[in-house]
Amino acid sequence: MKKLSGIETATFGAGCFWCVEAIFQEIAGVIKVIPGYSGGITANPTYTDVCSGITGHAEVCQIIYDSDVISFDELLEVFWLIHDPTSLNQQNSEVGTHIRSAIFFHNESQKESAEEYIALINNSLCYGGCIVTEISAFSIFHPAEKYHHNYYQHNLHQPYCVFIIFPQLEKFKSVFRDKLKNYSSIQNK
Repeated sequence: MKKLSGIETATFGAGCFWCVEAIFQEIAGVIKVIPGYSGGITANPTYTDVCSGITGHAEVCQIIYDSDVISFDELLEVFWLIHDPTSLNQQNSEVGTHIRSAIFFHNESQKESAEEYIALINNSLCYGGCIVTEISAFSIFHPAEKYHHNYYQHNLHQPYCVFIIFPQLEKFKSVFRDKLKNYSSIQNK
């Protein structure tokens, strides 16, 4: 079996991990998206622990991707679109350090790319405010409880999915249509 040379990992916090997971699963080159927790001090945190704010963890998604198909910079473009990186510890109606904007970099190249994007965005004034996204070295990832995995696909009619995730997913698809896994079939229609 041929080993893929371009397999890499990105870890992003952009609010609720249900939204982040649903969006990144749609991107060509993304192999797997795992919701979980990073950036905290508690070993084996639970969702309840993390939401309490006492663990220091953020809800994140670990994104396993093929860098021969999609680059880290392209993943960052999506990251900036799908949440408000100028809002400190708040996304939509959710508030707390657990839903903070964060990039947990896995290498110096990811760190440099994230910092360059922040400088570029801040200089462009396109958000109307300064980026507050945390950029920290990745240390440990705790996968979320099983019921959080593929949450959107398993709960399409749940109000949060209908009113929060679905509109964000549609916005993403309209802007990044060429990055969708099924783009070639859409293009031929």
